[in-house]
Amino acid sequence: MLLADEKVAFLEELRQSVRAVCKAFSDTYWREIDKHQAYPTEFVKALTDAGFLAALIPEEYGGSGLGITEASVILEEINRSGGNSGACHAQMYTMGTILRHGTDNQKRMYLPKIADGSLRLQAFGVTEPNTGTDTTNLKTTAVRQGDHYIVNGQKVFISRTEHSDLMILLVRTTPVEKVTKKSEGLSVLLVDLREAVGNGLEIRPIKTMMNHSTTELFIENLKVPVGNLIGEEGKGFRYILDGMNAERILIASECIGDGRWFIDRATNYANDRVIFNRPISQNQGIQFPIARAYINIEAADLMRVKAAQLFDEGKPCGAEANMSKLLAADASWEAANVTLQTHGGYGFATEYDVERKFKETRLYQVAPISTNLILSFVGEHVLKMPKSY
Repeated sequence: MLLADEKVAFLEELRQSVRAVCKAFSDTYWREIDKHQAYPTEFVKALTDAGFLAALIPEEYGGSGLGITEASVILEEINRSGGNSGACHAQMYTMGTILRHGTDNQKRMYLPKIADGSLRLQAFGVTEPNTGTDTTNLKTTAVRQGDHYIVNGQKVFISRTEHSDLMILLVRTTPVEKVTKKSEGLSVLLVDLREAVGNGLEIRPIKTMMNHSTTELFIENLKVPVGNLIGEEGKGFRYILDGMNAERILIASECIGDGRWFIDRATNYANDRVIFNRPISQNQGIQFPIARAYINIEAADLMRVKAAQLFDEGKPCGAEANMSKLLAADASWEAANVTLQTHGGYGFATEYDVERKFKETRLYQVAPISTNLILSFVGEHVLKMPKSY
């Protein structure tokens, strides 16, 4: 186990390595990707070739065997460099469902190929049009017929399905009226999108404010082999929850990366912009909001670090993971607003990249979980107040 000073040195080396890869992808590259709502194929390949997207996969399956702490640094640095981790972050953590709950055969079959990039697992099919975050009431069903499940339903706001080979899909295998708890009777299936599209699965792109390759899925009599069931039938809701702490921490890291990008841009612009024969950074109306945004980013980072350490030590971290996501999302959004205000009219011009990052970081007030749901989680489970919904 690394000593504290060795750990710090390793993380700094890791940061420098990520920055080196990101340096090859300039603001112009990301501007063009955003303009055309395109997928950053070259960037994802570069990250894959460098081994960064396999950080959490154990070495025995071809990955780096690193922890959430290291993974969070990778995603932070991508966003801090002006990139968008949302294009590929799920490749890093979605495989956790297979790693923690899959069979030995499933792990051997899929994890090495996910690690080397020959298979992409970036799609996570949970959200539905009429249930949103009320996951236990989802309507997509899977009925077993012989050696297959027949799946019917609809999913929405599922990112990257057009750019993935595999998808984790949450379905109901036991009708809700036949279970004691609504969280029972849900199962996780691994869908091979290469075979499913056109054979029971239709993917429709959704044009959104930010470029996350978001889609809607229409599923009609899709056949999924029983061998693609992950874990036990009916226990899938627990498996999905099991991976959410990792997701919260990693999204918090992306927000911190965004926040630091914004602070850098705001500070540099304010120092360079001269009005009335003085840099605008000399004005307290400009300087103080930037300073406050910086302080809040640094504070959010401390909660991120704490949550990641608890996760890596195998300790309970649900509250910390959720709080880190809320604090980081709020801090990055504050920094985004401050940066736009500092730039004035230029902040709306695409050549300054502020408007692009502004759109990207706004998402995290809503996804992958609304800040209000985090507040309700803390109110109920940490502060022991009555359930608010």
